[in-house]
Amino acid sequence: MAVIELKNVQKIYGKGSAQVAALKDVNFTANKGEVVLIMGPSGAGKSTFLTIAGSLQKPTSGEVLVNGQDISSLSSKESNNLRLNKIGFVLQAYNLVPFLTVQEQFELVDKVKKQNNISQTDFQALLKQLGIADLVKKYPGELSGGQQQRVAIARALYANPEILLADEPTASLDSKNVDEVGQLFSFLAKDRNKAVLLVTHDKRLEKYADHIYEMMDGRMTKEK
Repeated sequence: MAVIELKNVQKIYGKGSAQVAALKDVNFTANKGEVVLIMGPSGAGKSTFLTIAGSLQKPTSGEVLVNGQDISSLSSKESNNLRLNKIGFVLQAYNLVPFLTVQEQFELVDKVKKQNNISQTDFQALLKQLGIADLVKKYPGELSGGQQQRVAIARALYANPEILLADEPTASLDSKNVDEVGQLFSFLAKDRNKAVLLVTHDKRLEKYADHIYEMMDGRMTKEK
């Protein structure tokens, strides 16, 4: 069974002559152990797809299934609980708390989600793998964009989600770092059994993808 699935999803904003269809009959499937790219130009509907797949907003029509459960009718509290336990986000703005050190970012996760986070052994291994083990006492403002991005990836994975959603995860990275991050996402999918969904227009990530979906004008087509 797919860990996440969208069936005939539409998202419409506005009314009457101001109505805009951001998603048009979108169908999408992802399994654990896969890296899936959602590609397309700005304005294609990628960000709307991300927020609906992550239960940050609801579709106008259609179904969004996580482990076979339709999440499109969940209450706000139930959606919060789903995101806390099942879905990790790596957003373009990183969303790190500026007055907390790197270590304290993870301690904050422990306060919000008290159970089923990754073990300390796995956590230390993850920090080393991402090359940020020596940054734990630094504040976000002391880090480069690439370092902040790596911390954001680690923080999303710390809560041990089944699904990882990343928005333009390589936007600020050079080709060497893109390869490292691409290899990391592939490792997370295969070795940690995550479904990794990357919303991107970076073609350098294509070689790490098990499947590729193309978005254009709110419509989605499976390319690979």
